[in-house]
Formats: sequence, structure tokens, C-alpha cells
Amino acid sequence: MNVWHPNSDKMKQLILMRHGKSSWDYDVSDNDRPLKQRGVNDAHLVSQTFGLHAPSIDFIYSSPANRALHTSMIFVRNLEFDLSKFKVNNMLYDFSGNSVQQFVQQLDNDLNTVAIFGHNYAFTSLANTWGDQYIENVPTAGLVHITFGVDDWSKISGGTTKQMVFPKHLKK
Repeated sequence: MNVWHPNSDKMKQLILMRHGKSSWDYDVSDNDRPLKQRGVNDAHLVSQTFGLHAPSIDFIYSSPANRALHTSMIFVRNLEFDLSKFKVNNMLYDFSGNSVQQFVQQLDNDLNTVAIFGHNYAFTSLANTWGDQYIENVPTAGLVHITFGVDDWSKISGGTTKQMVFPKHLKK
């Protein structure tokens, strides 16, 4: 049995957050689709709830898509995160999960806790591949926090789904 210790440096933690609900009301490319007001509200709700018990995050990466970037900025603001530890990466603009998986497995091992913002089907697929709880679908603005008992990103597999924060669970 793996016992998790918050100060363990032999632990990698990944926070996957799918972008908030986006709008189809504009004639723009997929990359430029904005968030709906519900997406903005849900991103605030999820990030504030996660922030109550969030681990210290070493770095945050986002897909360049407008809806993912906006969601990540809400998260960054609500957690008062240092923007010098934030980057956009094109590998996260991925729907299959292959590119996201490569990206995560190439992360710098000096980073222990990383949050990434992106898209489905990739995030549901990876949450199920890496975590130990089956998730039918990571909803828009859904967050999945997975821990791994390894100290090398290239070796992550069979992690523990530590928490899931989904908007529908937070609404009364």
C-alpha cells in the first residue's frame, strides 16, 4: 500500500482540468471559441473549491485554445498563482490524448506538481489511463487530481485519483 506524504519528493502530481463550457454562437475557428458565461462561472467554482485543499503547484501549462486559456487564467487568478510559472504549449491542443501524454512524460523532473488545461477526449482518456477510478466523462471545467508514486514523469502509470472536482457536484 502506498502511503502518500505531502512532502515526499518521490511523488509526481498531475492536475488535469478541462476547459469550461464554450460557446458555439460565434463564427470563429475551433481554436478561437470563447467560454460561455456558464463556463466562466464553473471555472471559478471549481478553482475556488480546489484551492481550499490544493497542493503547492510548481507549474501550470495550457492549451493555446481560447477556451482553455481563459479557464486557466481564472484558475491562476483564484489561486493567486505566479504567472512566471505559467506557459502555453501547443502539445496540449490535442483531443486524442497522444500529444498530451507525450508532453507530460517529457516534463522536467524538477517539477513535482503540474496542472494542465486542455480538452476531451484526451483528458477523460488520460484520467482513466493514469488514475485508479473510472470516469465516464470529464465534464467541462472538470478537474482530476492524480498522484504517482514515482519521481520521474517518463515513468508515470497506475496512479491514484486523489480527487475529482466537477461543477455539477458543487451546485445546489
